[in-house]
Amino acid sequence: MKNGVNILLLLVSLSYACMGCKKLYAPKAAASVSNYLVVEGMINTGADSTIIRLSRTVPLASKTTSRPELHAIVTLQSDAGDSYIMTESGSGYYKAPGFNTAKKASYELKIATAEGEAYQSDMVPAKTSPPIDSVYYRVKSDGVQVYADTHDPANATRYYRWDYNETYQYRSAFESYFYHARIPQDTIVPRPQSDGIFVCYRSDTSSSIILNTSEKLAVDIITQNPVTFIASTSEKLESRYSILVKQYALSEEAFNYFQQLKKNTEQLGSVFDPQPSELPGNIHCLTDPAEAVLGYITAGRPSEARIFIDNRYLPAWHASTPYEGCKIDTDLYKAVLPNGVIENDVQINLYSGYEIPLYAVTPPTGVPILGFGASIAPCVDCTLRGTNKKPAFWQDAAPGSVY
Repeated sequence: MKNGVNILLLLVSLSYACMGCKKLYAPKAAASVSNYLVVEGMINTGADSTIIRLSRTVPLASKTTSRPELHAIVTLQSDAGDSYIMTESGSGYYKAPGFNTAKKASYELKIATAEGEAYQSDMVPAKTSPPIDSVYYRVKSDGVQVYADTHDPANATRYYRWDYNETYQYRSAFESYFYHARIPQDTIVPRPQSDGIFVCYRSDTSSSIILNTSEKLAVDIITQNPVTFIASTSEKLESRYSILVKQYALSEEAFNYFQQLKKNTEQLGSVFDPQPSELPGNIHCLTDPAEAVLGYITAGRPSEARIFIDNRYLPAWHASTPYEGCKIDTDLYKAVLPNGVIENDVQINLYSGYEIPLYAVTPPTGVPILGFGASIAPCVDCTLRGTNKKPAFWQDAAPGSVY
């Protein structure tokens, strides 16, 4: 027994000694082959345009995430003999107008690069998504969760993907009723209502892969599928928010591809997460069959639905905005400094463009104008982060309505 205890103590001592001898091992990044073609997008057989993005992978140590593939010839072709050449729109994007066809055709994508390489996708069937039953939200303790419901009465879809475009209305810290006019000479004049910079709109697209399947259900129905979560502190909920959800019907092969892509890109970080694996797509290099191509082309007609969420129907949450430290200064035509010197703050701060005038400062009689309340542009001009042009779809309607 005594020998056993001695052995145990020896093992513990060796364990601590080894811990003290540990050295940090920083392996060099594996030299990976780059310059693979990446193909993103889908062939839209509905009224919307087809947009395909072509880019190239870059080395891990590169400061850029990808390189756009420019000056390629991209062609859409159907098994019915129809052919469409896509127009290059810059930054690796290629666009074709919507087909808006009822044909149940199959389509393929052909790519000829400026370097003489040829690529082609498999012929994929066009799948029409069933309508979205509803898009709605539920208020949680820490934000808002948006959901989508759908079903296919024919039990023929089974595999679904969603993405979305979101737009929200926001306001700058202060509203400007005046602006600096340089012509014919420096002066401060009333700001036209059409040129307001207090209320703006900002848009974004989904960055995650949203999937679901009814494969194991007796009926083809999806309920309470999470689309996106908006935190209670998000500026998106400060005034009014809108989300346009798009739903796509997938083949089983496409669903498996996107599911694996989701695991490889969104669910890594711990030993319990799925490990990255090879992603065989449906696009191939014809000039070099051994070359890998990243991407999976699908075709079809998506369905979509939009809702609005109004702040007045949410709890009294405090949004975190870039305007927390904003303040108003008083710029006078004749400002008396502590040393008795008189300076023109309007000329110094407003004519120079350092600040933007907000409102006139006047005596009780209302005349003359002595100066202006003012603040710096990031606190006043909402167009520095978005647009003051109201989107065509924007409606001041009750939240939860689908259009």
